[in-house]
Amino acid sequence: MRSHVVRRTALTASAAALALLVTACGGSSEGGGDDSGKAGGDKAAQADKTPSAAPAKALTAEELEKAALTQEDVKSGKVTTKVPAADDVAQDKVRTDDRACDPLAHLQAGSYVGKPSATVKRSWLGDVRKPEAGAKPEEATLAALEREKVIVTLASYEDGGAEQAMKDLTKAAAACSGGFAYTANGNKIKIVKVAVGDAPQGADEALAVNETMDAEGVKAPVKGVVVRKGATLAYFSAANLASVASGKDFDFPTELVEAQLAKLK
Repeated sequence: MRSHVVRRTALTASAAALALLVTACGGSSEGGGDDSGKAGGDKAAQADKTPSAAPAKALTAEELEKAALTQEDVKSGKVTTKVPAADDVAQDKVRTDDRACDPLAHLQAGSYVGKPSATVKRSWLGDVRKPEAGAKPEEATLAALEREKVIVTLASYEDGGAEQAMKDLTKAAAACSGGFAYTANGNKIKIVKVAVGDAPQGADEALAVNETMDAEGVKAPVKGVVVRKGATLAYFSAANLASVASGKDFDFPTELVEAQLAKLK
């Protein structure tokens, strides 16, 4: 592979990460791909579960902070508790060309849907993969980019807001299957395909989406997962640094969802 291709890969991945929140860098959502890259569990139709009649109590900002992931909660990668400005995309900095797709844009940008009473954000970066023995310099460079980045946003809602946000996300996933465009902090992103994936187990409601992003002509996968526990939603936006430039699928790091759900019990 020629060196200029490697440089383009690195630059494209970095730009996308800034734009997608991990966006990445590396979410998710969940970009289009086969089942190996989808969060495991029941089909995302699980998000259509009928919520309990009485809305759960909204967690306070302090309670959300205690429930947010820390380094001790994960088996691999690095958790950042103070998310840098580039990854901390405000809700009002996300704009779509189709309002029906707003929920998906907010998910992928590392933001949130609706009007939560409190939010907390974390980022996670997967471990560097070692290049194969005898790898060429260009291959070693690409191997260093082969890591996932995820933005995790916890949002607590009052008066049934969490259930409504899940409904809005599920509706958007169906309405925007043919793709949509949005801007996040001024960065333009074009999604050409949205597919519902396999939702994780253990939540009151869950949704997984696999999206395909047009990254300078490369059809790159990005992925997103949202889970609800009571009145709290956990949003996971994931991308892979190398995949943004190569288009190769990647596995969503399900361990993050499992670890987060364990802290929301």
